[in-house]
Amino acid sequence: MNKINVMVNGLPGNVAIIIAEHIMKNDRLNLIPYSLTGPEIDQPDHRLGDAIIKLIRPEAREQVISEVTSAFGPFITVDYTHPAAVNSNADFYCRHRLPFVMGTTGGDRQRLMDCVHAAALPAVIAPNMAKQIVGLQAIMEYAATEFPGLFSGYSLEVKESHQRGKADTSGTAKAMVHYFNKMGIPFSENDIQMERDPEQQLTKWGIPEEHLGGHAWHTYTLLSADKTVKFSFTHNVNGREVYALGTLDAIFYLQKKVTEGDTGRAYSMIDVLKGK
Repeated sequence: MNKINVMVNGLPGNVAIIIAEHIMKNDRLNLIPYSLTGPEIDQPDHRLGDAIIKLIRPEAREQVISEVTSAFGPFITVDYTHPAAVNSNADFYCRHRLPFVMGTTGGDRQRLMDCVHAAALPAVIAPNMAKQIVGLQAIMEYAATEFPGLFSGYSLEVKESHQRGKADTSGTAKAMVHYFNKMGIPFSENDIQMERDPEQQLTKWGIPEEHLGGHAWHTYTLLSADKTVKFSFTHNVNGREVYALGTLDAIFYLQKKVTEGDTGRAYSMIDVLKGK
């Protein structure tokens, strides 16, 4: 069986490193030794075990991508870069017809979808690659569709905590707010309470010290108007392994779609879970 070539963009970022390491350990995947990186990165390469990954700054990527394509042929691109780069990176992938898995949050998501459709290029786009959390989101989406207005009259509090380096509000929290909106709660994404202070995370939230540099804690609290009924939904993730495993599933799913000749559709992690 031929291995699937994969290019992981976002090195030397923490999540990109973990994804790349998992790819290197997988017998079905081959890590391409190139990675698109940000303009702030000065180092020319990054070592992963015995592999040296060349880091490609934005001004050099148009030239280098032809070299990569010539050397490795078709490949799947995985993006764990920065929210500010989401749309420019997606435009680049679409222009060069590179099927991609977008794990980076932020950016103009509608523009992202439009780019995929216009390019007739398959992609997997998800604000969260953790399969179990995506499953919870699917449950919430079902409730929002089947029981609109279920929580009318309730108030909502949303708190999320991530490592200091996460620049934007949690995409998962935003998605959950959308579901609660459909269930009758007028709540704005701007009202999501973000925590990025390690001292507060350690002392107030109780997040383990060893995971202050990589975690995702979320709590959604609903309270009835008379304060006699309270619901809480919590999902706390320490570390990044769960996202890496979900990303591998997304790679295999996308390769299947490419092989089938599927074009122009942006798939979600729910599609990946269904496997259809």
